[in-house]
Amino acid sequence: MQLPLFPLNTVLFPGGVLPLRVFEARYMDMVRQCMKRGSPFGVVLITRGAEVGAPAATERVGTRARIEAWDMPQLGLLHLRAIGEQRFRILERQIQADGLQLAVVEDIAADEDEPLDERYRPCADLLQRVIADLDRRREEETGEADPINTRPIEPPFLLGSSVWVGNRLSEFLPIPLTAKQKLMELHDAGARLNVVDEFLRQHGVLK
Repeated sequence: MQLPLFPLNTVLFPGGVLPLRVFEARYMDMVRQCMKRGSPFGVVLITRGAEVGAPAATERVGTRARIEAWDMPQLGLLHLRAIGEQRFRILERQIQADGLQLAVVEDIAADEDEPLDERYRPCADLLQRVIADLDRRREEETGEADPINTRPIEPPFLLGSSVWVGNRLSEFLPIPLTAKQKLMELHDAGARLNVVDEFLRQHGVLK
């Protein structure tokens, strides 16, 4: 499968929400094609370079993102809301004349999901409180004027899923992007959740 790549200073997890402000011509064109075809683009973490300007070097593992909603508040500026789907590994890539990177990728199988182990119930309870707090803040800040849905966590809220709880908490951890990348790349949802649980306990968030 060939994917257009969007190198970013962020790590997208499957099921995660990605708000984007698009203004560079190459990415405006990419987004238009994705919306026209109903196709995804690939989000990859930058290892060297920047989000704008010359093509950046990136990690080899990323996550497909599908555009869910968009808005254009002014000419030349596009607001997107995309949702993370399946992870992929880059096999080869090429750079177009406009600087857009295209990659041949192979999909990475989704983590095997299991019901949340009872020892991680405090993680799910914490996430539930985070969701409620974020929704309350969102309502206070946006009111009714929310054309592309700024909710930072996409429902349904699968609080009994080890994959979903681990991914969502990983997104919020105050850790370096390289560490988030390693969490995203893990093939074991239980191992990811264990790392998250240990971090939260070491920092006094959970007891």
